[in-house]
Amino acid sequence: MSDQQQFGKRGGSGDDFDGAGEAGQAQVTRESNTSDIDSMLDEIDGVLESNASEFVSGFVQKGGE
Repeated sequence: MSDQQQFGKRGGSGDDFDGAGEAGQAQVTRESNTSDIDSMLDEIDGVLESNASEFVSGFVQKGGE
Protein backbone atom coordinates (compact mmCIF):
# COMPACT_ATOMS: atom_id res chain seq x y z
CA MET A 1 0.00 0.00 0.00
CA SER A 2 1.17 3.52 -0.66
CA ASP A 3 1.30 6.30 1.89
CA GLN A 4 -0.36 9.00 -0.18
CA GLN A 5 -2.40 11.80 1.24
CA GLN A 6 -5.27 13.15 -0.73
CA PHE A 7 -6.24 16.77 -0.50
CA GLY A 8 -9.52 17.95 -1.88
CA LYS A 9 -11.49 21.12 -2.01
CA ARG A 10 -13.76 21.72 0.89
CA GLY A 11 -17.25 22.63 -0.10
CA GLY A 12 -19.04 25.58 1.39
CA SER A 13 -22.41 25.50 3.03
CA GLY A 14 -24.00 27.06 -0.03
CA ASP A 15 -24.81 30.33 1.72
CA ASP A 16 -23.97 33.53 -0.13
CA PHE A 17 -22.15 35.13 2.79
CA ASP A 18 -19.45 37.66 1.97
CA GLY A 19 -18.17 38.25 5.51
CA ALA A 20 -18.61 42.03 5.32
CA GLY A 21 -20.11 42.18 8.83
CA GLU A 22 -17.22 40.27 10.34
CA ALA A 23 -14.67 42.42 8.50
CA GLY A 24 -16.32 45.57 9.84
CA GLN A 25 -16.31 44.20 13.37
CA ALA A 26 -12.62 43.25 13.04
CA GLN A 27 -11.82 46.82 11.97
CA VAL A 28 -13.63 48.26 15.00
CA THR A 29 -11.83 45.83 17.32
CA ARG A 30 -8.45 46.67 15.77
CA GLU A 31 -9.07 50.41 16.19
CA SER A 32 -10.12 49.87 19.79
CA ASN A 33 -6.99 47.82 20.51
CA THR A 34 -4.81 50.48 18.86
CA SER A 35 -6.40 53.16 21.01
CA ASP A 36 -5.85 51.10 24.17
CA ILE A 37 -2.22 50.48 23.28
CA ASP A 38 -1.64 54.16 22.51
CA SER A 39 -3.06 55.20 25.87
CA MET A 40 -0.91 52.63 27.66
CA LEU A 41 2.22 53.85 25.89
CA ASP A 42 1.35 57.44 26.82
CA GLU A 43 1.06 56.38 30.45
CA ILE A 44 4.46 54.65 30.31
CA ASP A 45 6.00 57.75 28.75
CA GLY A 46 4.60 59.84 31.59
CA VAL A 47 6.11 57.55 34.20
CA LEU A 48 9.48 57.58 32.46
CA GLU A 49 9.47 61.37 32.21
CA SER A 50 8.86 61.76 35.93
CA ASN A 51 11.25 59.13 37.31
CA ALA A 52 13.36 57.61 34.52
CA SER A 53 16.46 57.18 36.67
CA GLU A 54 14.56 55.05 39.20
CA PHE A 55 13.09 52.95 36.39
CA VAL A 56 16.47 52.37 34.75
CA SER A 57 18.18 51.58 38.05
CA GLY A 58 15.84 48.61 38.39
CA PHE A 59 17.46 47.05 35.33
CA VAL A 60 21.11 47.63 36.25
CA GLN A 61 23.00 44.37 36.66
CA LYS A 62 24.45 43.97 40.09
CA GLY A 63 27.60 41.89 40.62
CA GLY A 64 27.23 38.61 38.77
CA GLU A 65 23.49 38.45 38.23
